[in-house]
Amino acid sequence: MKPFLACILLIPLSLLHADEDRPNVVLIMTDDMGYADMSCQGSEKIRTPNLDLMAAEGTRFTNFYVAQPVCTASRAALMSGCYSNRVGLQGALNHTSQNGIHPEEWLMPEMFKDRGYATSAMGKWHLGTVVSLGATRHGFDEWLGIPYSNDNTKYHPVLSKEMPPLPFYDGEKIIEQDPDQSQFTRRFTERAVSFIERNHDKPFFLYMPHVMPHVPIFASDNFAGRSSYGAYADVIEELDWSVGEVLATLKRLKIDDNTLVIFFSDNGPWLSYGEHAGTATPFREGKLTTFEGGVRVPCIARWPNKVPIGRVSATPFMSIDWLPTFVELCKGKAPTKKIDGRSAKNVLFGTDDGIPPHEALFFYGGTGLQAVRSGDWKLHFPHPYITTAAEPGVGGKPSNWGNNKAQSITQSGINGIASRHGGRVEHLELSLFNVTADPGESVNLAEKHQDIVAKLTKLAEPIRKELGDSLTGIEATEIRPSGVATAQ
Repeated sequence: MKPFLACILLIPLSLLHADEDRPNVVLIMTDDMGYADMSCQGSEKIRTPNLDLMAAEGTRFTNFYVAQPVCTASRAALMSGCYSNRVGLQGALNHTSQNGIHPEEWLMPEMFKDRGYATSAMGKWHLGTVVSLGATRHGFDEWLGIPYSNDNTKYHPVLSKEMPPLPFYDGEKIIEQDPDQSQFTRRFTERAVSFIERNHDKPFFLYMPHVMPHVPIFASDNFAGRSSYGAYADVIEELDWSVGEVLATLKRLKIDDNTLVIFFSDNGPWLSYGEHAGTATPFREGKLTTFEGGVRVPCIARWPNKVPIGRVSATPFMSIDWLPTFVELCKGKAPTKKIDGRSAKNVLFGTDDGIPPHEALFFYGGTGLQAVRSGDWKLHFPHPYITTAAEPGVGGKPSNWGNNKAQSITQSGINGIASRHGGRVEHLELSLFNVTADPGESVNLAEKHQDIVAKLTKLAEPIRKELGDSLTGIEATEIRPSGVATAQ
């Protein structure tokens, strides 16, 4: 054997295929998981050894935000790099919705596909409930999952009689109706492992928007009852197992060093569901609110020799920043339409010196601009919000279940949520919080720091003009339409 050929044969297969300009990307997103639902982030009940190891081998981000505290809006922002209002989507689509993300939006999977990546989505799409607006029409080679939330079924605690069977898709074909929800996490994980195995010799993008732990919650037989702390802990521990399976596959195939893995939640926990919900400690409130508990979520990134190991970063950034970050990392095509995200590569690689990508981050509830964060400060403009009742729900039922006095929040666009999912409507006055010193947003410093109130109010003026604000009656000037269902 010639010396040169012998040397080539000694090189690991993964290095022969490694492409520094096209790293593999695995994006794992849970649904309604709490900030404190991981051992490495404070949980004393839920065991998450794989997430803990991922954090030890990578970086944990303690000031990572999603754009809105609800499913569709959060996903629209992630995929488009825009505040969801800019692309015409707020709140959460349901089984009757005929709109979704517009076909002309340049989404994350389309960017990867354009760069020659194999692309796969495993889980809840929630950006269009019909095939013409589905995942396979927006850059994904394959998709296994459901088009909207798993409570739009016979399991809905209030509207079960109105719900049709839940469709389960493989690509553009419905393969089951009302699938066994206890098998979701296992099935998505097995298909994800298969996808990696089938595409390990070329660049790939794997998106895993898990259905769990969105209510109703289910764990498979291997995890049900295993945690000793109830169904919710069982579900999180199975999700942790799933992360472990993905990481183990990357290592087994020797493509670990060329793969960026990111884990986060789409929004905070749905506290109305009591023991079937997660924990947002030390933050205030949870899902459906723009308090920290609704929009600041767990986030971990791992990429050997790229992302610093064992690091904890407090630099604020948002899910809208992942798309431009990936564009920079893989030299992809940037959207031609205006986006709001900025590359967070420096934050990811630990070279940011604490300087965030944005001077300010903005938080909408529906069509109302509710809050702005800049530096240590977060200003809430006066707005209504849903809080959980004094006694949280039990047995999979929300708080205030059946309370006909609960009102909807029409102005913020969360119509009927309080009456359908528990909680009560309260009103927040103009409030300024130092969310570094007071992450629970408990001490209103607006009167004491009127100069900071004025500064943050001014920072919000441009985005309020662009995206509108139903709280102040300002009409939007730069929003784009959502997509409309067409023939299949």
